[in-house]
Parts: sequence; C-alpha cells; structure tokens
Amino acid sequence: MRILHFADVHIGVESYGRPATEADVAALPAHFAPELSPEQRLRTYSGLSTRLLDFLAALDQVVAYAVERRVDLALFCGDAYKSRDPSQTQQREFARRVARLAQAGIPVFLLVGNHDQPHSLGRATALDIFPTLAVPQVVVADRVATHRMETRSGPLQIVAVPWVRRGAFLAAEEHRGKSQEELAQFVQDRLTELVMAEAARLDPSLPAVVAGHVTVMGGVGGSEQSMALGRDHVLTRSALALPGVDYVALGHLHRHQVLGGGAPPVVYAGSLQRVDFGEEVEEKGFCVVEISGRGDPPGRPYGGSGRTVRWEFVAVQARSFVTVDVTLDAEDVSPTQRVLEAIGRKHVRDAVVRVRIAGPEAAVRGVDERAVRQALASAHHVAAIARDVARDQRPRLGMPASSLTPEEALRRYLETRKGSSEAVRARALEAGRQLIQEEQARERG
Repeated sequence: MRILHFADVHIGVESYGRPATEADVAALPAHFAPELSPEQRLRTYSGLSTRLLDFLAALDQVVAYAVERRVDLALFCGDAYKSRDPSQTQQREFARRVARLAQAGIPVFLLVGNHDQPHSLGRATALDIFPTLAVPQVVVADRVATHRMETRSGPLQIVAVPWVRRGAFLAAEEHRGKSQEELAQFVQDRLTELVMAEAARLDPSLPAVVAGHVTVMGGVGGSEQSMALGRDHVLTRSALALPGVDYVALGHLHRHQVLGGGAPPVVYAGSLQRVDFGEEVEEKGFCVVEISGRGDPPGRPYGGSGRTVRWEFVAVQARSFVTVDVTLDAEDVSPTQRVLEAIGRKHVRDAVVRVRIAGPEAAVRGVDERAVRQALASAHHVAAIARDVARDQRPRLGMPASSLTPEEALRRYLETRKGSSEAVRARALEAGRQLIQEEQARERG
C-alpha cells in the first residue's frame, strides 16, 4: 500500500508576488492544470497573483506524482488555505486538483487544519463543500474519529486528529475560573484520551495510520507561528505513536521533520511552498509511505503490527528565497561594486531576493541602489534593499563623569583610545592639563 502524505498547501499566500502576465502563464510547467488548453489557462490565470500560481504549481506536482505512480491514497493533513474564508477562486483551484485525484481513482482524505476552521462554531469549514456535494472517494475529517478507507491495495484505517476548537471541550461549568495554562492542559489531556481510545479499537489485521494537524512536543516551528490562527495544542509523541499504528502523518509545522526514533515513524511532511524568508533554507515537498503486509521481506517492522513500513521525502520545485548579505569596510573604494559582486555569487534568477548592506555610514550610503536593482532585474521579486549603518560608539569612562575631576576624565578618555601610542596619549594629557589649569585660573581671576 502506497500513501502520499502532504500538508500545509496554504493557497492564498500572495506576499512577494505581482499580477501574472500572459508570459508568466505561458511559462507555467506542463503539469500545471493539464486539463486546460493553453488558451483556457491564459484566460483563467492571467492577472492572478504569481504567488498564487506558485502554490498551485507545487500542489500540481503532488497530484502529478500521485497519478503517474498510481498511489493508493492521497492523505492531506490540513491547511488547504491561508485564510479561514478563502475566495471563490482559491476554492475552485483546490477543488480542481482534488477532483483530478478522485477522477484518477485515488481516494483523497482531507483533514481539517486550523486555517480551514471557521471563525465560530456552527459555521462550515473551508472543506465542507466536498461532503456536501458527495464528491466520490473524498473524505473530510473534522473531528477525532477513525475512518476506514478502501484502496486498490485493500482497506486502511485512519485515526483522524484534526485541529480542534478549545470551545468544544470547555463548555462545562467546571472550567470557569481556570487559568489559561490549566485550560490548555485539560484540552491536551482530553485530546490524548480521545486518540488513545480510537487507537484501542483498531483492527490489528489491517494497516493503520494516525493523521494529525497538531503540534507535537519536540517539533521545530517556523513561519506558521506568524500565520497562527488559534492556540496550539501540544501533544507528546507517545500520544500519537500508539501500538498497532504503522505511521503517524502530521501537518501544521512547515518544516519537514521526523520526531524521535523508534516506531512508528512520526513525520511532518512540511509545507509545499516557502511562505517567507524564515523558510529560506528549508526543502519543500511531500512523503510517500509504503506499508507491507506481515511477513513481506525485507524491511523493519514498526510498532506492534508486524508490518513493514518504509517512507521517503520527495522534494518539489518551490520558489527560491535568497538573502544577499554584504558587510562593507571604511576602506572600500567602490562599495557598489562590492554589493554587485555579492549578488553575482547568488542564484537570484526567478527568486524572491533581499539585500542587506551593513558597514560604516559613508560606505553604506555610497551604494548606488539603482545599480543594485539593475543587478536584480532577473529576480522574481525584490523584497528589500536594507541598509544597516554601524555608527561609532561613544567611549565609556567607567563611572559617572560628574564624579571625576577634568584631568581624571581626560585621562580615562585617552585610555579608551586604543589606536594611539603611549607617547601620543602622554603629550595629549600634558596639553590637556595645561588647558585645564589655564581655564581654572581664568575662572578664579
């Protein structure tokens, strides 16, 4: 059984973008909305944000892989959109790609994330349209429960752990007056109990995975924290890596990572596109998981199931983010050339780029910004050309000046001038002493 595990698509992130031209649309890869003709693609996508096209292109790579490799299940672990109220265009584009999977005979499991939740209880989630229209082979999970999915390779059990609202657990009168920490601990304990109860009812003869959109203790967060909608529920690894579970598929944290050793594997697929410079060095992609039956050679059995689990991370082509850092010296004859050389050492074509220039004020102010922007003409977007001027620090005397005599203050000041020789400091001190004495005599006289 082969499962494609992905998460955090975040359609709707449009920062660092611009309206797409016909040339931008014509340059989109062949796997982008392949069901549309070139003319239809031009009409549909011209004028939309180029960053929206970035996120859709990454999702199309996932769909193309699933269809070409004939995976048994597409397992999405939450956050289809950036906003809880996605636009009609964003919903259309996500649905277009889900439909392509379903039409290829691939069941799709959609877990509700915090960005898919409505603002208040009782409202529909951003994914509810699929069960409302009874889209074949598409299941949406918005509460803790176990689902049985039929695949080409047999049935699979999925324990769903979507993002849950605290209000769903805190309606009881007994919680009045509790601190935020006490309430958070109660929610986390209750969520753990529900997951363990579901796992205890699993059929040991069938493969099983846990699909969660949560923060697991030990996970490394990043840009998703700046996009946060709702307060994180932090679970322990042991609350999800339960007996009989073959694989734990996670969403919410944007960095691809594996938590701890042992069995079963607990894996964040990570997001499909970089949101900002906080994700500059992170590789983006999805995971492909293979679960074999008992006794299938070779491999390592995980958990208590006796089945063999293998998984791999598959990278997608994501928009590059590039930082160019330049530190100038006061002796730089051509500070602009120094910056241009630093840009030349980076691959800035089609990237989102920021340039950070630091150094003495004269050198930093001497950089020709127009020349820098010309050097970045091939970039997709110039996020910033920032200047950080290093100003001279005033020497510290070590104690309040008011407690020192003028001669003592001068001596301490000269001691801070490390670039001067002892002889020069001595002459300066003598000259200063004479001036001080003359001024004091003038004041007395």
